[in-house]
Amino acid sequence: MQTREVAQCLKLITRPGCERIIRYALEFARVEGRRKVTCMTKNNIMKITDGLFASVFEELAAEYPELEMEHRIIDIGAAKLAADPEPFDVIVTPNLYGDILSDIAAEVAGSVGLVGSANIGTQASMFEAIHGSAPDIAGQKVANPSALLRATCMMLSHVGQGSIAARIEAAWLQTLQDGVHTVDSTGAQHTTRQVGTQEFADAVIERFESLELPSGSRLDDEVLPVELPAASKSPAHPEKQAKRLVGVDIFLDWDEAGRDPEVLGLCLQAALSEVWILKMISNRGTKVFPNGHPVTTCTDHWRCRFLPKDGGSLLPREILLLQGQLMAQGFEIIKTENLYQIGGKAAYSLGQGE
Repeated sequence: MQTREVAQCLKLITRPGCERIIRYALEFARVEGRRKVTCMTKNNIMKITDGLFASVFEELAAEYPELEMEHRIIDIGAAKLAADPEPFDVIVTPNLYGDILSDIAAEVAGSVGLVGSANIGTQASMFEAIHGSAPDIAGQKVANPSALLRATCMMLSHVGQGSIAARIEAAWLQTLQDGVHTVDSTGAQHTTRQVGTQEFADAVIERFESLELPSGSRLDDEVLPVELPAASKSPAHPEKQAKRLVGVDIFLDWDEAGRDPEVLGLCLQAALSEVWILKMISNRGTKVFPNGHPVTTCTDHWRCRFLPKDGGSLLPREILLLQGQLMAQGFEIIKTENLYQIGGKAAYSLGQGE
């Protein structure tokens, strides 16, 4: 909690993390013979964080000319995935969006109980159902074991036991095709027998034992895990770019004068030395000073952007002196964020008019 009314969640995205997951998605598509990779972000709004993910995707995608590449905004991308999943093949996206998309895709396929997941690291990997522990149905013998079964198949393939994984998956698919379903995937058109957790597992085992594979079937081949190029396991640090401190956002807890941004702006301007200008004030992500909309609802949490009058670089001690000036006038500072130019470009979101 930043103030009595405002909570904050901080979003961090790193270039090495982006490079690793995007490189893995592209290598996976290449090894698996896929045709297209779709990147989904919200870079039209979160221009710095999601913008970094999208730009790294664009950089790395150029190394895979045999693959079709596309970028979609996450909201319409999720809607398209739910309504028309066939055009999608491989999707790469930051963690939160991926968590949402995987559940949407699972429901489109029939149930979240059908899908396993893999967490792939350079030193270790972990496999699980996408739905978590499902405590609401614990002990009721109605859980669909398919997700854990499929996660097991993914693990077996990952450690080089692809033929076993393929046989298990073939038995599982045959069970579903025979209409043996748990309650979450039951449908009048295709279900011949609704069963519980143990009965479904027994049905898979029965088909596994009696499964006859055609000679030369790919199910007999070992499926090796995706092997990343050595360079992508430890992404190289990009060349250092020039970095200049050019301003500061100072956040205040201010609940006076009926929360009138004009009053706050004038008070802040009066407290400033001649070194600084107050560029803008925002509240709830909306610019409210100068020239803010008169009917904007304001909370007690204010972002105040200060820039040097000469437009030059700053020293950290100058920001500390500014904070001292504001505190001497009774303002409660709850946090600060330095504003930088990196590589000659603003490395921060711009307010209106900047």
